[in-house]
Amino acid sequence: MALQSKKPIKICSFFCSLLIIITDSLSSPLPRLPDVWYSSEFPNLSGTYGGTGAGIPLGWWQLLQKSIGISAMHMQLLYDDKIIVFDRTDFGNSNLSLAAGKQCIRRQQDAGDFFDCTAHSVLYDVASNTFRPLTVLTDTFCSSGSVDSSGNLIQTGGYNVGERVIRTFTPCSSATSNTCDWAEMANSLAARRWYASNAVLPDGRIIVVGGRGAHTYEFHPKNKRFETFFKLPFLAETWDGRNRENNLYPFLHLLPNGNLFIFANNRSIEFDYVAGKVVREFPIMPSPERRNYPSTGSSVLLPVVLNGSSTNSPEIEVLICGGASLESFDLADSKGVYVAAARTCGRMKITAPQPQWIMEVMPMPRVMPDMVMLPTGDVLIINGAANGTAGWENADNPVLHPVLYRTSEPDPTRKFVTLNPTHIPRMYHSCAVLVADGRVIVGGSNPHPNYNFSREAKYPTELSLEAFYLPYLDPVYSELRPSILSVETESKVVMYGQTFSVTYALGREKGTVAVTMVLPPFTTHSFGMNQRLVVLGEPRVERLSVFGYKVTATAPPNERVAPPGFRVDVPLYIN
Repeated sequence: MALQSKKPIKICSFFCSLLIIITDSLSSPLPRLPDVWYSSEFPNLSGTYGGTGAGIPLGWWQLLQKSIGISAMHMQLLYDDKIIVFDRTDFGNSNLSLAAGKQCIRRQQDAGDFFDCTAHSVLYDVASNTFRPLTVLTDTFCSSGSVDSSGNLIQTGGYNVGERVIRTFTPCSSATSNTCDWAEMANSLAARRWYASNAVLPDGRIIVVGGRGAHTYEFHPKNKRFETFFKLPFLAETWDGRNRENNLYPFLHLLPNGNLFIFANNRSIEFDYVAGKVVREFPIMPSPERRNYPSTGSSVLLPVVLNGSSTNSPEIEVLICGGASLESFDLADSKGVYVAAARTCGRMKITAPQPQWIMEVMPMPRVMPDMVMLPTGDVLIINGAANGTAGWENADNPVLHPVLYRTSEPDPTRKFVTLNPTHIPRMYHSCAVLVADGRVIVGGSNPHPNYNFSREAKYPTELSLEAFYLPYLDPVYSELRPSILSVETESKVVMYGQTFSVTYALGREKGTVAVTMVLPPFTTHSFGMNQRLVVLGEPRVERLSVFGYKVTATAPPNERVAPPGFRVDVPLYIN
């Protein structure tokens, strides 16, 4: 399904097979999962580790692939329900050969050039749990990306000869199902983009911000033939010096007025990228920790709720969790001393007349967390370590337990729920993405300059993929999940502000329904670029038969609320 303004903008149906949940609250924009108390005869599902009064299932893990041949440094879910996964290319051979017929590639490495006959990217098919190798020509080390309005991945920057490259990946058509691959455009960026961040803009362009030694921003595509980059002094102001830095991979969020929220280090601004000026500066986060690489935390926009008069100017809140102390990188890198990571989250209503940070405390400290927006409006905090920082072998004490952040929970003792743990450490260079059936796919972890599988390695390079099943996928809620029958639009296209309908079957009476839309992010280094969940306003439900229903909702009003290319998510929640 596509959002359309003056011209067609392709949008594909995502997450049409998620869930309906019966809830016990009408006070929040998205009803939350009901509490379900398990008896003591099921200790692994007892909820006792979930915090005081949590009382929900705690999820479970499944190993999908023991090895996909590469470590997942970057991941992006595409509209055809496939995940493109890639690592860097400058370290030597991976554990996966290039596809048959592909020629070996001459690689540039700090220690000297070499010929590489292995793949450093794969296309993973979620439905079949299979993958195939892809061919990356230049180094994608610590790069960035966004999906454009046509559903193509636009991937920017990297290292050495890859630092000014733009790469594209177009999802396979039926004619190219086994042959589609990366395309590359050399010298397409005006500045070196290594550890930069991207955001999709209302006009469909992509803004690329920052990077090591680059206190600037630029656009793709460029409006003018000789357009170059533009200075952003805020990035220089938030730089903590060589190696420390703490302003790389800045957090970017598009605001409903078209400006950008930019967070780096412990400071944030609203930035008018058209005029090239700071509109306002927000309060400094009131904690001693830094939040950006290498003191890596994570950031999400909380659900954008469209309701009545707020449709064009909804309230916007940001949540930033995890990070590390100012001295953590130096101590870890030079002395092997791993300082405890940040245990706090900062939450701020950006659109308030006088925005202020509200600080909240997680169940455990965490650096390098991934934060995944869930269709329920809650946030999954997953991966990372309890001590140290990002960087080569600069962290210790993996945090194996994911944490559920209950966005609308007013009781602070029930805000964070500690979920069931994995057995695989996911340290530096790991990722997590939400997929169409409601699971979160987790991969990566390589805190070493090369692939290291030795017994001496405390945290060996990890090539596996896992799936985490969220509490809402627990069998206790099985009767509450719908069967989506159809999404009623013409050619999967819908205008901004237009109504559309979803028909579904459900074996019990309806209640209060919410319909949401999700923009799947480009995920790397603990930041999901462009991640966004919009709650559509005032859906109307019609009963068609004993078990059949139709819900009609209105698409977002404009490209500032839902940027072009916004992928549709139609989970339904019933109270």
